[in-house]
Amino acid sequence: MEFFTWSMLATYSGALAATMGITQLLKGVGFIEKIPTRIFSWVIAVIVLIAANFFLGSLTADTVGISFLNAVVVSLAANGGYDLIASVKKTD
Repeated sequence: MEFFTWSMLATYSGALAATMGITQLLKGVGFIEKIPTRIFSWVIAVIVLIAANFFLGSLTADTVGISFLNAVVVSLAANGGYDLIASVKKTD
């Protein structure tokens, strides 16, 4: 098993896994609990994608801009994946 790398976090699957994990870890903490989870996961996705580009040395105005759009896709997939797992657990 390989842990995350910045290169991996810059990919769809890496950003998705990190967004899902971080969101689930932090969504019930303090003031974060008051933020709708879908919005919070989008913010996490934006941060992950921008940070990955920064640490890879590819951060430009273009990559920042597209990170906001890519974060929508990552966040929706993370939320949908969690919703699917939660619905399967409820039926067991």
